[in-house]
Amino acid sequence: MRQIVLDTETTGLEVSQGHRIIEIGCVELINRKLTGNHYHQYINPHREIDQGAIEVHGITNDFLADKPAFEAISAAFIEFVQGAELVIHNAPFDIGFLNAELQRVAGSTTPLDELCTVTDTLVMARSKHPGQRNSLDALCQRYTVDNSQRDLHGALLDAEILADVYLAMTGGQTALQLSDSGTDNDGQALSEQIVRLAASRTPLPVIKASAEEIAAHEAQLQDIAKASGGKVLWRGNTALSPNEAAAEQQG
Repeated sequence: MRQIVLDTETTGLEVSQGHRIIEIGCVELINRKLTGNHYHQYINPHREIDQGAIEVHGITNDFLADKPAFEAISAAFIEFVQGAELVIHNAPFDIGFLNAELQRVAGSTTPLDELCTVTDTLVMARSKHPGQRNSLDALCQRYTVDNSQRDLHGALLDAEILADVYLAMTGGQTALQLSDSGTDNDGQALSEQIVRLAASRTPLPVIKASAEEIAAHEAQLQDIAKASGGKVLWRGNTALSPNEAAAEQQG
């Protein structure tokens, strides 16, 4: 199973206003493991970048002046992602921009979401954590993923971080969280690795309780019954009859 975790940076928020992609970052997963294979490209948008966008990602027009146009890199990008499952946080944003760029390329008519399947981790996070913050930074905190290098947004760095978040979010419980921050009183991460036993393993031996252990267990249940008025969870949480309770109290 080949998955591509993808992120983009743009000149602004609205593709309908003619804003363009200026950076694409992708990392590859095969069978849920990072392969080290990635795609990263800065792109000259041939238009001004909104100041608000620069404050988010720090990329300027001067930096992009010598970078290629999208048309020049589109074939290599499609070759890298085609046929894979794209994993994207807030996928409609990135897919909308990428499809708009592809429409500008001569001879390119197929939308990206027809060349690949798409999984939106924002939709997934909202389903798993309704009513909570589900930004990438919030998910990093929730799943104890290190994002300390994320002072500014960057497509490749964000794709790498999202890959870690996605694997944690879809891999079952990987952390024992006693608070919203997922840390103990000393600020240390509370995590435990799940070890899954092979289905073909030798069956574990069944060790039955001895007569002495059974008698000790029964004595413990009688002590609990005396203290709880005859309600014992291990006996179906059913109260003893008055005569049974009196008999146990008399010992």
